[in-house]
Amino acid sequence: MNYPSAFLNKNDKKANILILSVSALVFILVIIIHELNLKIEVGFNPHIFAELNAIINCTVSILLILGLVFVKLKKYMMHKRVMNLSILLSVLFLLSYVAHHLLADSTEFKSEGNIKIIYYFILVTHIFLAGLSLPFILFTAYRASIAEFKAHKKIARYVYPVWLYVAITGVVVYLLISPYYT
Repeated sequence: MNYPSAFLNKNDKKANILILSVSALVFILVIIIHELNLKIEVGFNPHIFAELNAIINCTVSILLILGLVFVKLKKYMMHKRVMNLSILLSVLFLLSYVAHHLLADSTEFKSEGNIKIIYYFILVTHIFLAGLSLPFILFTAYRASIAEFKAHKKIARYVYPVWLYVAITGVVVYLLISPYYT
């Protein structure tokens, strides 16, 4: 097989501490920003960050699908590149998400009936799975980075569809709520 070489040296203890620390910090940050709203006049509509988030999520969705295609075709270096880009874009998403929620007021979903039920179902599952998946995404990437591809594949089998769902539903949530941005 033409697998990429290890990028990191194996140290599961340090990796676990780092992955769990980063995941906990992101979780705490997201909770804090939902309680804060900076009353800063930025000179532009801060909902532009929500649009950027949707673009990033759409791009990550496409990259995740490409990543699966590349691994099925045994193009492991291309798989590695698109998956690393997916992680990098997810970091950019987080920064944009924080900016949006710090600078913009919460937006109420004003539709009624079944669409409201569908919206909140998608939103709640999106938020729950996004928060839950981060450490697993990082651990999956770590396994690939230390060239433990069997373990990487085993965990990716479960993490991948959740990450793809989160990325796609991020776009759907934006499309449903964006008409109500002021």
